[in-house]
Amino acid sequence: MELEIRKTASPTSGGLIMQRNKVHHVYTVDRLARDLGVSEELIHELTLGLEPEDGVIWVYRANDDDGILAFTDEGIEEVELLLEEYHRVSPSKA
Repeated sequence: MELEIRKTASPTSGGLIMQRNKVHHVYTVDRLARDLGVSEELIHELTLGLEPEDGVIWVYRANDDDGILAFTDEGIEEVELLLEEYHRVSPSKA
C-alpha cells in the first residue's frame, strides 16, 4: 500500500505528520481465486489472521451486512506468499 506522508501543521506547532492511504483499487476474493486458480474457501482460510496493514479489507454494499473480502496489491502479494507456503507444506492439496 503506498502511503503519502504530508505535514499538516506548521513547523512551529510541533509538525504533526499524517499518513494518507493511496489505495485506488482492490480485488475481491472471487476475482483473486479465479486469477490464482484456487478456491475462495482456501483464500479465506489462509488469510484469517491478516489485518488491513497486510492489504486485506472488507467491502460492504448497501444491503450486505457480511461484506466481501478484498485485497490491495500488497494483499495479493501476501496471498501469493501464503499459497506458496501452503503448497510447500501440503503439496497434495490444491
